Amino acid sequence: MKLDTVKWGIIGCGNVTEKKNGPPLYKTPHSELVAVMRRNGKLAADYAKRHGAARWYDHADKLINDPEVNAVYIATPPNTHAQYAIQAMRAGKPVYVEKPMARTYAECQEMVRVSEETGVPLFVAYYRRALPLFVKVKELLDQGVIGQPLAVNIRFYRPNKELTQAGDQLSWRVLPEIAGGGLFYDLASHKLDFLDYLFGPIENVQGTASNVGGIYPAEDTVAASFEFANGVLGTGSWSFFADAASIEDTIEILGTEGKLWFACFDPVKLTLRTQKGDVFFNFDPPEHVGGNLIQLVVDQLRGKGTCPSSGVSAARTNWVMEEIVKSYYEKVASQHKNKD
Repeated sequence: MKLDTVKWGIIGCGNVTEKKNGPPLYKTPHSELVAVMRRNGKLAADYAKRHGAARWYDHADKLINDPEVNAVYIATPPNTHAQYAIQAMRAGKPVYVEKPMARTYAECQEMVRVSEETGVPLFVAYYRRALPLFVKVKELLDQGVIGQPLAVNIRFYRPNKELTQAGDQLSWRVLPEIAGGGLFYDLASHKLDFLDYLFGPIENVQGTASNVGGIYPAEDTVAASFEFANGVLGTGSWSFFADAASIEDTIEILGTEGKLWFACFDPVKLTLRTQKGDVFFNFDPPEHVGGNLIQLVVDQLRGKGTCPSSGVSAARTNWVMEEIVKSYYEKVASQHKNKD
């Protein structure tokens, strides 16, 4: 597939499309935003007016079947990712879908299968694979600056933002039937995907999760250990019920000759430590965090390059997350069964 100009339609023009991934669709050379869809037609019309899209729809079918749209960006919650992606690929239109790729690994596998069956490209919005700080991390590792990588450790702790929300006000991000899991799925997916980019697939993974706060049905505290195919070992801990004094966002990579560490959600400072001392790399905050990856998607669709975030790679991250929280959801299912 080779397109002269990528003409996008957005399904689900909500918050994530306002700045992160929406504007790059029409700011990138050889890329245009021609149509948007949201179930609330008034909001879709407003978005189209503000972002310069020629048309708006309140039904996904209409956007997918728009003859001018030749690529589809799916920015709905994960419970509709597979449905819309498969529909668009069967219509012959490349898909760029938000992360996590879908609710379950099985849904991801079906999306990949349809992409391979139809020959239509499938990309996932793991844009850290293209942001300058993360590109620099990969460059330093490839250069052997810290020697042979040995281990990686993830620490991510933040307070619970849902304490004051009633059940009908909870974000879909903490409702497993919509999101696949909780905030772990929404946020840890970025970290696990980037590590997949650095070290290759995770082959072995064990994890445990719990719901300490009881504010919503999803897990809020998670711990995991994992091993990459290349032998690098990893650990991770995430809590969405921590005290404000405990806030942390750190990815630390240890090698035989030094280490690297940086934050996932504030990609402006990277630290390298070796026997020579500390070296700091500083980066400007990106205007649109998804812009660099969307450039690579457009390049591939125009036959000018390759995007590093595909359905195949993204599906692996869903598998890892599913394995980590599996015992938690098995326990929840058992408790519900006993109550019935």
